[in-house]
Amino acid sequence: MTTKSLSSVPGSFFYSIKEWSEQSIGNYNQLIGITFFFCILSIIFLLYFCLKIGRSDERTLLINLKAAYVMLIAIILCDIIFPREYLVNQFFMLKYGIACFASGIYLALKYRSEVK
Repeated sequence: MTTKSLSSVPGSFFYSIKEWSEQSIGNYNQLIGITFFFCILSIIFLLYFCLKIGRSDERTLLINLKAAYVMLIAIILCDIIFPREYLVNQFFMLKYGIACFASGIYLALKYRSEVK
């Protein structure tokens, strides 16, 4: 796939993943398994630090709102970057895994800075 303009850069970047997954059903299943595993681990990571932060009060409400903001920004960036022509469901799952992971990293950093 050739790159003709700046808007086709993300499509050409992910085209190799599309070709690899279409080579065999095993590669396709590996792609689904890896993205699903990453998504589940990201959700567990996010929930772990949500529970570590504590119950909802004045302090944690702002932390949770900023974590949701980080998640929203990650989803918007992934919508811009990921292609919409192929492997839509796999990139959809990966997008939300990345968003949960980014929010979990924010919560982990916030928890670490408050504990010290």
